[in-house]
Parts: sequence; structure tokens; C-alpha cells
Amino acid sequence: MDKKILLVDDAAFMRMMIKDALTKNGYTNIIEAADGEQACLQYNAEKPDLVIMDITMPNKTGIEALRDIKAADPKAKIVMCSAMGQESMVVEAIKLGALDFIVKPFKPDRILQTVSKILG
Repeated sequence: MDKKILLVDDAAFMRMMIKDALTKNGYTNIIEAADGEQACLQYNAEKPDLVIMDITMPNKTGIEALRDIKAADPKAKIVMCSAMGQESMVVEAIKLGALDFIVKPFKPDRILQTVSKILG
């Protein structure tokens, strides 16, 4: 399972939790970014198989990064994470091409289901 996954969240704790769940289940090729700007740079440099990205971040939001990544690579596979109460942003993310969204706080099983569904 050498699929490359880019985790994007301004909270290092959230990245660590997601990374922990993924590595325990065989996904070991994981790159990280702390905001939407870094996400775009990392995406272009690394071409990951999947991006798991928070919506609310400094410098460039997840929505802006989603838009930019999809513009550069229409085939990009992106899953958005959001806290409750961000329904309008979730709807916008799906319209912009996000494949799924995961509501925080989430259970590791939910992340794994989504990742394995998308990456096969």
C-alpha cells in the first residue's frame, strides 16, 4: 500500500491523529502541510494520491486550496474535514470537486473507510 497521502490541517494534533490512524493501517507514505498555501506547494511537488484537508486554516483556506489544486489537476482526489456548523462550506467544497467530507471530531474508522473507498 504505497499510496501517497497529503494531510493538511493547521492543528498539528489533528494531523498526528489522522496520521496515526493511517499508519496503523498500512498507509505509511504521508506528507503534511499546515495551511492551504503549503498544501498547494506540496501537492504540486509531491502529486499525492489523496489529500485530506481541513476547511478552516490561516493563509489560504481549505476551500481556496481545493479550488487551486483542482484547477491545476482536475483529477486530484480531495477529502475535506470540517467541524459541525460548516454545512455551507461543505456544500461548496463538494461543488468544487471534493470527493467526500469528514466531520470533526471523527473516529479513526471513518477516516479509514473514506481512504480505502477512494484509494481502493
